[in-house]
Amino acid sequence: MSTYVVTYDLHTPGQKYECLSKKLEAYGTYYHIQGSVWIIKTNKSAAAVRDELVGCLDGNDKLIVARLSGEAAWYGYPTNGSEWLKDVLERAAA
Repeated sequence: MSTYVVTYDLHTPGQKYECLSKKLEAYGTYYHIQGSVWIIKTNKSAAAVRDELVGCLDGNDKLIVARLSGEAAWYGYPTNGSEWLKDVLERAAA
């Protein structure tokens, strides 16, 4: 199973944030880490995740799905979020 960071920029007011949220939550193991940044775990490839999310986007929106290797640093997240990140990223490095 791979761990991905998913980040997007929706440029037109009234965008389909709910569409993206529902699709990202459907992966089951996820953390909505910042406004337009999620971390998900899935057996799917980055391209497959992108293809599933692109239906929520307009032509001027941007999306990146990138596999995490396990090394990361962060600041300012609550203890439960930090513990979740640490656990998921340590497994990604294994």
